[in-house]
Amino acid sequence: MTHIKRRTVLAGLGAFAVTPVFAPAIAQKRYDEGASDSEIKIGNIMPYSGNASAYGVIGRTSEAVMKMVNDAGGLNGRKLNFITYDDGYSPPKAVEMVRKLVEEDKVLVVFNPLGTPSNTAIQRYLNTRKVPQLFVATGASKWGNPRQFPWTIGWQPDYATEAAIYAKHIIQNNANAKIAVLMQNDDYGKDYFNGFKAGLGAAHQKNLVQVSTYEVTDPTVDSQMIQLKNSGADVFFNITTPKFAAQAIKKAAEIAWKPIHYLNNVSSSFASVLKPAGIENSQGIIIALYRKDASDPQWANAPDVTAWKQFMAKYMPNADIRDDGHNYGYCVAHTLLQTLKQAGDNLTRENVMKEAANLKNYESPLLLPGIRVNTSPTDFFPIQSVQLARVKGESFELFGNVLSNESA
Repeated sequence: MTHIKRRTVLAGLGAFAVTPVFAPAIAQKRYDEGASDSEIKIGNIMPYSGNASAYGVIGRTSEAVMKMVNDAGGLNGRKLNFITYDDGYSPPKAVEMVRKLVEEDKVLVVFNPLGTPSNTAIQRYLNTRKVPQLFVATGASKWGNPRQFPWTIGWQPDYATEAAIYAKHIIQNNANAKIAVLMQNDDYGKDYFNGFKAGLGAAHQKNLVQVSTYEVTDPTVDSQMIQLKNSGADVFFNITTPKFAAQAIKKAAEIAWKPIHYLNNVSSSFASVLKPAGIENSQGIIIALYRKDASDPQWANAPDVTAWKQFMAKYMPNADIRDDGHNYGYCVAHTLLQTLKQAGDNLTRENVMKEAANLKNYESPLLLPGIRVNTSPTDFFPIQSVQLARVKGESFELFGNVLSNESA
């Protein structure tokens, strides 16, 4: 496994590295708001409307996973009450909905809220209220800061690491590459871009010949794509969410621009990105993956993929299984289930957070071989490994080694 050196993760023991409290001989059940002998309340916000609505399937899939668990008798005998609201990818709306979850619905945790802007808006509130902000659906590096924000933890590989891997791959293959970047003009886009520049290193900053930005409220990125082509770039790093990723791929084909194309992982869905853009236009695009493409024939007999297909057939029969959001939602929901299993009958917010920071080599369903979930009180980056792949036909062709940021 190849290791990529990243900036030092903020050190510090955080709120949960405290003097051990020894349990009595017979463990007592302990609860905070949102938990009881019969129920665990799990809060969630997702953009079910607006320009990022393609991600809404993640919330619906997590909701279906909870139903599957309940149908099997619940988790440790408790039913999972999954409460999810639409925030429209709007930070003010995210704050409103999270306050409702905490103050009115009284959930035990807020799980997998999506988007860097929305999570930034709710982070301080949840940490002040000491409510776990678990496994956020964004790879911004800020979610791995247990010293400052001990109640917030990431899940997927962080954007800065992913972008650095792309940059290193570009330079290794062509030290004189002329690179153009399209990026969303917010914290999400900047986190990717800063990681990309760090990966290029000072000696290769000159390789960046054009950087164009767009706003999440923009109707298209057509003008930006024309600008990028006119720069003369032969490599394109595409930092976009699904709607704009599909537009960018399609526009590149329309204007006959054929650079080596790197696409950020958040837009790796065949259903919401590559098919709308045109499969023929998407060939050869390079993406860093950490989960299996469950529709890829190479995984057809993998037990976790078989289980996922059975789950989808029963609980989401009308869904497009090529939409990567279903894969993501299933995988991250199982990481939550593992955390709650480890918490057992001690369902306080503090103990749930402690267990979220105590995941050891957990093999969540659908992760690629060699990739595991690992956390500790000082490591709030659960998944730090990826493998590069390129679009080939209607699946991904993996190549190279697993690239990892895990501690040695």
